[in-house]
Amino acid sequence: MKQIIAFTKKEFIELIRTGKLYILLIIFVIFGIMNPAIAKLTPWMFEMLADTMKEQGIILNDITVTVMTSWEQYYKNMSMEFIVLVVMFCGILTSEYQKGTLINMLTKGLPRWKVILSKSFALFTSWSLCYWLSFGITYTYNAYFWDNSIAKHLIFSAMCSYLFGIWLLSLIMLCSAFLNSGSAVLLTTGVVYVITYLISLVPKLGDVLPLKLTSGMNILTGNSSIKDYNFAFALTIILILIGGIVTIFGFNRKRI
Repeated sequence: MKQIIAFTKKEFIELIRTGKLYILLIIFVIFGIMNPAIAKLTPWMFEMLADTMKEQGIILNDITVTVMTSWEQYYKNMSMEFIVLVVMFCGILTSEYQKGTLINMLTKGLPRWKVILSKSFALFTSWSLCYWLSFGITYTYNAYFWDNSIAKHLIFSAMCSYLFGIWLLSLIMLCSAFLNSGSAVLLTTGVVYVITYLISLVPKLGDVLPLKLTSGMNILTGNSSIKDYNFAFALTIILILIGGIVTIFGFNRKRI
């Protein structure tokens, strides 16, 4: 247990020293503020463009902004947050291979599974902190300007996106256990995402794949119910657990 605590502490120190945690926090805070800000400024922006559009024969009607406008912006920006997450952490293990920093610790008896556990904990904790901070900021501003009560199953919808982020991080760890460079991990993660997206286009299959969890706006508007996400939610958790087991197995066999 002492080894896990010590190595996990080392991971957080590394995230702080390299500035990655600060960068993530700043980006997610900006996204959290930007969602309601864009919604609030939308009528003003359309009003500014009204005269120009009128000259082109386009008449803009009055724009009605509600809390749903802000939450729609929140889920639109989520894809950017996922990209930032993958780019920031694609080298979480591969940078250790290239620097050779793991060799001394492993030769001194540190079990490899503890390395995976510590790094995974650091990733999941960083994602949790940034994600729920961004969500909390958006939620607070939305409650101040409008009324969050009209959004259905708000927490469950947020949990779906949060779990998808956990799946992406577990995929990064899985790829890192077999590949030797951050760019390869980034590319492989992107390929898996594209394949998942293409498979999700097949009727019925899209309702059970992790990508289903990114359509949280459908829950808020009432177009989908919680039970529509049960299979995707459960399958994503299973994939995360299987991915963790395969990651440990692959890392145990990897030559460093």
